[in-house]
Amino acid sequence: MLVVGGLFALIVRRRKSEGSVDDAVLDAVQRLSKAAPAMRSGLTEEAADQAVKHLVEMLKCVAIGITDERGHLLSWDGGANEHYQHLIPTIDVAIRKAQRAAIPHTNLKCNQRGRCPMRTAVIVPLIPDGHVEGTLIVVGGVNSKRLIRAADEVAKFVSIQLELAKLDESKQALAKAEVRMLRAQISPHFLYNALNSISSLIRTDPERARDLLQEFADFTRYSFRTSGQFTTLAEELRNIDRYLTIQSQRYADRLTVRIKIAPEVLHVVVPFLVLQPLVENAVQHGLSPQPGGGTITVVAQDNGNEALISVEDDGVGMDADRLFADLRDAHKTGSHVGIGNINQRMRSVFGDEYALMAETAPGAGMKVILRVPKFFPGVRPDLPKFGAEDGETPDASTQGTVGRVTR
Repeated sequence: MLVVGGLFALIVRRRKSEGSVDDAVLDAVQRLSKAAPAMRSGLTEEAADQAVKHLVEMLKCVAIGITDERGHLLSWDGGANEHYQHLIPTIDVAIRKAQRAAIPHTNLKCNQRGRCPMRTAVIVPLIPDGHVEGTLIVVGGVNSKRLIRAADEVAKFVSIQLELAKLDESKQALAKAEVRMLRAQISPHFLYNALNSISSLIRTDPERARDLLQEFADFTRYSFRTSGQFTTLAEELRNIDRYLTIQSQRYADRLTVRIKIAPEVLHVVVPFLVLQPLVENAVQHGLSPQPGGGTITVVAQDNGNEALISVEDDGVGMDADRLFADLRDAHKTGSHVGIGNINQRMRSVFGDEYALMAETAPGAGMKVILRVPKFFPGVRPDLPKFGAEDGETPDASTQGTVGRVTR
């Protein structure tokens, strides 16, 4: 913010005679807002093309150029472009020393003496994270300290956008890694037991076996898809319905499921695989150790600007302090890693106020509660056509609906 403020102040002083202060500030804001999105995608030719045309208009200079870290020109907007070749040695020095360099027109060979619009060129390294990513070239029609200051401020602004681009990329990489971790945690025992249960039905009840095999195929295809960090609550609920349908074959009367969903929250966007690990945890750690099994209850209700989602079991439960310790040390012990992963993802996406809430006690089961905002900036579902690889298209009559399972 200080960088942008400094740039505004500089432009305001330079353009007082051209219009009001408010007009100058507004123009700078508009130009910066148009240049920023391009740089947020990284330092590419396309991004540089988009940025330079706004920056040259903002500074009212002869030309703006952007190079990569090797000094290769990515984009140039304005005049005097024939001088880029003459600037290459100075650009190389600026990159090597990570320092700004300025070169007057009188130091360059030029066949248009007196007619060339260039008077000086300022080359400023772009250093978003301590490493030179490229350079900004500002070509001015006057020899002025203000031009150097303007070049410094614009270079800082561009560097900040590039650093934000790297941060966005890192966040996306972390989110993908967390999803891969969740996929890896889908219990191998569940996969083995599911196939074993289906195999046992092939001769005695082939139709049931075929139905379960389709559920298993849909479950694995959804859980192991490679695209998208977000999905809708409806799609997540479909997948836990598949999971519980498969588990019901193994647990039979020991597993009862109750699902209560408010239709108005079905299209709320949630992180991918945010519910299945909670349900799997309830089955494996809550009900499986209990001789008589028990009930899993999944509720999603409207809560104003949020959806309130809970996964509850009436199983063996655990000491709340122990659960807290397990979540804190999950990376060391491997206990309740799925819950810890989801908690971290919810906080990373929506903020610390959206951390999971858990209620548990020995012999009293466990209830995990999620609050999900109905709308959040930058959060959009990525829903690949289910079955598209087989040439199928989703049945429109089933979109946005969730089957109630009661066993």
